[in-house]
Amino acid sequence: MKKNLLSLVILSLLVVNIILTSIMLFSVVGTNKKTAAIVTDIAGILSLETGDADTPGSAEVSMADTKNYDIADRLTITCKRADGETKDTYCLVNVSLSMNTQDPDYATFGTPEAMKENESMVKSEVISVISSYTAEEIKLDQDAVCEEILKKVQDRFGSKFIYKVYFSNIMFG
Repeated sequence: MKKNLLSLVILSLLVVNIILTSIMLFSVVGTNKKTAAIVTDIAGILSLETGDADTPGSAEVSMADTKNYDIADRLTITCKRADGETKDTYCLVNVSLSMNTQDPDYATFGTPEAMKENESMVKSEVISVISSYTAEEIKLDQDAVCEEILKKVQDRFGSKFIYKVYFSNIMFG
């Protein structure tokens, strides 16, 4: 009788152990999936994916196929006010564009004469993007601002012959 009672206790402990193990397994797997999803989202935000050729400017263009265009004027742009700021902050910046000379649209839009004609449109896009950021946001992530300008300029031209936007000599005051 004692052996049967002991066997029942062991059997019941085994069943409880299996139930608790399966509960723990499902909770860990669910948490692992959520963690993987969060890591994927963060990597997407930071553009750390490998082999993502769809992001603007991600195509590799050789230096021989690159032509740079510097916007002649230094732009003075009023930045968006941060919360609690009472005075305006200005951004003084020189902007340069890198163009792919092998792109079919380069002959139409990328020549120095064509770029000179369209310079005011490019300046307008730069001003609209920079004025939507605070000075601190620009200081913290200039690349994001450049990428947004690039996307707007590419949309305006309807082409991706411009593949990179650079800031040089940027100052705030």
